[in-house]
Amino acid sequence: MSEDEKDRFGEKLKLLERAREDVYFAERDRQLLERIKGQLEKVEKTGPEFHCPKCSGLLEPHSLQGFLLDRCRSCGGIWMDKGELEGILASLTRSSLRGWVEKLLGRSEKRSV
Repeated sequence: MSEDEKDRFGEKLKLLERAREDVYFAERDRQLLERIKGQLEKVEKTGPEFHCPKCSGLLEPHSLQGFLLDRCRSCGGIWMDKGELEGILASLTRSSLRGWVEKLLGRSEKRSV
């Protein structure tokens, strides 16, 4: 086997390993989303009706991790007020991921000693 053939074989193995990692993490993401969807609870409507900004369907209030979200009956889209996404992410992430989430959200992690 020539050196060129070894290089191509090694590159194919690297690509296969990356593809397997992608499949693994896609499945983990799917499982996490299903678990989060299972925590979404419908709440009795109080107040005026709101319409989905995307499809104009009616929005229904739902609770997730103590936050009140609006979910569209038609398209299933979820709409949040300012700060709710950050609060939900903070409550769902483990402490080891909290710094990464804070960085992702554009906050610097400052701690006083």
